[in-house]
Amino acid sequence: MKRVMLVVAYDGTNYCGWQIQANGITVQEELNRCLSKLLKEPIQTVGASRTDAGVHALGNVAVFDTAARMPAEKISYALNTYLPEDIRIQYSAEVAADFHPRYCESEKTYEYRILNRRFPLPTQRLYTYFYHYKLDVEKMREGASFLVGRHDFASFCGANAQVKSTVREVTGIDIEKKDDVITIQVRGRGFLYNMVRIIAGTLIEIGNEQYPPEKMGEILRACDRQQAGPTAPACGLTLKEIKFL
Repeated sequence: MKRVMLVVAYDGTNYCGWQIQANGITVQEELNRCLSKLLKEPIQTVGASRTDAGVHALGNVAVFDTAARMPAEKISYALNTYLPEDIRIQYSAEVAADFHPRYCESEKTYEYRILNRRFPLPTQRLYTYFYHYKLDVEKMREGASFLVGRHDFASFCGANAQVKSTVREVTGIDIEKKDDVITIQVRGRGFLYNMVRIIAGTLIEIGNEQYPPEKMGEILRACDRQQAGPTAPACGLTLKEIKFL
């Protein structure tokens, strides 16, 4: 028996998120199905990040145990011939038997993309959030600076999150604009349910000058979800990378 790690990229548009659930098809369900077919044994994967419905990934991580003799590094190539076109394995390798992607210390990088122009572009509709009011990127950067560090992010936690603590560490936030696309890249040691999307929604309100950048500090200290901005749509969010520390 060996444990195999997969780095998984997917377009989340047609999936009800990562984790298996009763109300629709998920990325994990497809992985389990195709791995079981390939390796001719029941396979159950464990993922590092339970991305929501409509959220994309370039570098989510999953592990599974198998008795199959196929070399771990070859599984990525073989599995891609079984998977649907909107899920692709980027890398596979054997890891230690006790390696667990959810409990190992790691830094995750999420990216939220906003199409900021007068009219939408059909080719961007699945991977950016279209927002037609002009956004001040510099003010968004000022607001984001209040979030870097270890804080109680209760104001940026979605409803019904089942967590023991809402304290998390954000190691960096970079905001750039290229042509009509504003990219918010958030790095951290762990994230709460909908945290990055709520941060993005709040930064959008700062960018359109609903309130000044300093308000972000007040929102953070309030530890009250009602004080923060809306949860930005899922389509703009991509899990880019997970680094194990």
